[in-house]
Amino acid sequence: MRKINFTRVLIFSLHSWLGLISGIFLLLLGLSGSALVFLKEIDQMINAEVLHVEPKGQALSLDTIYRKIGRQHAHLTGIAWLNPNAATDEAYEFRLYQNDGKISTYDLGMMSINPYSGAILRDGNLKDFNPSFMHWILQFHWSFQLGLPGLLLATVFGITMLLSTITGSIIYRKYIWKVFTFQVKMKWKNWRTISSDLHRIVGVWALFFNLIIFFTGFWMNKFAFDPGYWKKQTVSAPTNVLSVQPADQLLRTARNAMPDLIPQHIYLPTQAEKLFRLSGPLKNQSSFFYNGNSVAIDPGTGLVISMERLTEKGLWAKTEATFFPLHAGTFGGTPVKVLYVIIGLLPGLLSITGALLWWRKVKKRYN
Repeated sequence: MRKINFTRVLIFSLHSWLGLISGIFLLLLGLSGSALVFLKEIDQMINAEVLHVEPKGQALSLDTIYRKIGRQHAHLTGIAWLNPNAATDEAYEFRLYQNDGKISTYDLGMMSINPYSGAILRDGNLKDFNPSFMHWILQFHWSFQLGLPGLLLATVFGITMLLSTITGSIIYRKYIWKVFTFQVKMKWKNWRTISSDLHRIVGVWALFFNLIIFFTGFWMNKFAFDPGYWKKQTVSAPTNVLSVQPADQLLRTARNAMPDLIPQHIYLPTQAEKLFRLSGPLKNQSSFFYNGNSVAIDPGTGLVISMERLTEKGLWAKTEATFFPLHAGTFGGTPVKVLYVIIGLLPGLLSITGALLWWRKVKKRYN
């Protein structure tokens, strides 16, 4: 009996300290994550005047825009075209992968370009509010805007929050079924009963979602534990080496190689060892899967180097392909996104109610 009590005390203490240590970060990650569910919609609304373009004549070739970016930013590790399926009145969006050799910065930039005139509409780093506050939030969600140490911190907190959820499920295991069947009622007597019941009820309802969100977030960022990745970030990006073959020709070759692939992400190489890569879902592929299909081409010879199809991969690869949609709520329409906004706010609520419960316990101990 004493062993059981000791185990329960240990689990309860672990749950409390995990929550206290990660509480403020849990709140920040939850708020930023909820905002990012509608990243594109909010960004386009805030910057409508900038991102809306007038279709005038024929759009410039991808190669022209690619080389324009390469001239504008002479030291890049790569360029990604984020919206190859952009509407005719929509600016092209590019992610710029940079490396200044400092681990204190997370070297991501962005550029928005008018595809008809070639005018640069936005240009800057995600560490700054300008060019885009929403993309600043995106990088904050990844790394708290603290560079690689922040990325590692966010990954570690993914583990602590996962452990907090697991220990919480053990502590409240007797209430799980009762909460799901609405047998547990809220007591509105005072702040103590309110915080206690909210923590229990919200924690149970959010249990399944939190396990998914925290695990997928940790898993997608686990490269933060790779010493080799850190070492690479200490070497500044050399001068660009752009593709010998025109980017448009590389794109045509990739699409011909896999005609059932829907372009979602196009990687444009800026260094000699990098490949041109077209990736995205296949036609009729479930929205629960993110990518997993790609065509890689040598930018020097224009030859196809490799092709990957999710349908030909193993079970674990297919499982991993669901992590981003499950983490970001991209597998459904507006109702699913609204649900994810609410889900994103729940961890913050749990951190607040958990802190109140801890404070109540501390006051009781010293009174």
